[in-house]
Amino acid sequence: MADIRIFSYLPNPRVFKSTVTARLNGVSIELVGAKPAELADWLWDFDARPLTDEDRSDKAQIKTAKTGFSGQLHKTNAFLKAHPYGTVPAAFSSDGSTGIFESNSIMRAVARLGVDDSKLYGTNAVEASRIDSFLDTALLFARDSQIYLLAIGDRSITETVQEEMLAASRKYLEGIEQALKTSRFIAGGDLTIADICFVCELSLFSRERAAFRVLEKISCQPLWPVLEAEYTNCFQHFATLIENPAVKQDLGPYLDQVEEDVQARLQD
Repeated sequence: MADIRIFSYLPNPRVFKSTVTARLNGVSIELVGAKPAELADWLWDFDARPLTDEDRSDKAQIKTAKTGFSGQLHKTNAFLKAHPYGTVPAAFSSDGSTGIFESNSIMRAVARLGVDDSKLYGTNAVEASRIDSFLDTALLFARDSQIYLLAIGDRSITETVQEEMLAASRKYLEGIEQALKTSRFIAGGDLTIADICFVCELSLFSRERAAFRVLEKISCQPLWPVLEAEYTNCFQHFATLIENPAVKQDLGPYLDQVEEDVQARLQD
């Protein structure tokens, strides 16, 4: 039996925070899900699965979709009890009795469940709190990144939204840039979940590289090259992390697809 079960749209770099962590510290994860457009045809539950005719007829399970989805979704009462915000990724304890939501919190749970000598969550309470400081700062970047990428996806992007994304990116990356001037990894001398969060969030944000045609319509360009030039330590660290075998197993195919999308847009 898996230590943690996760239900999400896939592929999802925010879920990869947990799968990478699990790979490094010996935790067993069961990952269930499908492409974002397909999740409307799934029952959202601990035993998440494609909808049956019986599921579709159960009106009590029909809920209005939230951020990132549209129309109606099918969620059980047990799912909403475990996940009061009703969002994905949604993690569960091995018996399904306890829900864990938000990707950083799911990653923290995986780090806590793993072997102590991995050092992924530090070696004491103070080190863990320093790691938490970077994770909390990442939440602000992640929020604005989601707004930005969704706006690109539905073609509602504006110059103001991009300016807000640039400001959020600089706020997040400035601290990491400074930290990397004096340490090999973000929170100190060892690889931790602060690094794993960083590489996964930046990988998700890298999708905007393929959006230059959309951005051109509002007289803008992708932010990635601008940030890459400003925060050299950050992007060198990113390049190093994605070559880590535990990271590359998940993010390698994802970033390869981003690159394919970039090249396809160049041919448009």
